[in-house]
Amino acid sequence: MKKPSPYLTFAGTIPFIACAFLLMIDVVTVPILGSVANILSAYGLVIASFMAGAHWGNHLDLADDNKWAVRLPLYSNVIALGLWLGFLSLSASSFIWLLVIGFISLLVIDYSLHRAQIISHTYFQVRKYVTTIVVISLVIAGLQL
Repeated sequence: MKKPSPYLTFAGTIPFIACAFLLMIDVVTVPILGSVANILSAYGLVIASFMAGAHWGNHLDLADDNKWAVRLPLYSNVIALGLWLGFLSLSASSFIWLLVIGFISLLVIDYSLHRAQIISHTYFQVRKYVTTIVVISLVIAGLQL
């Protein structure tokens, strides 16, 4: 990973943590930004889509005969589009739980990519820790809604 990447990756957890904390202390709206559940939903969708896009990018460097060259763009599109449809059609509470499934799915894919030596050990470790923080924050938020 490039030097600032781990720091930026961990910094990306701050909105998840902040929203979970706000919901825990019964703050349901934030001036100017609106509903905490909507803030969390929109941010989660953006980050999950970004992560799915990273998988799409990984496939571009793979040889055509690599099994992941076909799987990665398929999986990334299914996850990103599934979350987008969930964002549009589910309640905020239900969507938070869908995000939990989405982030865990993205991590499972990263685990497989790590085992196939497509992503580095360092990158996978950061992803594992960050996903843990994100999923815990989403579960806490989901239990408050």
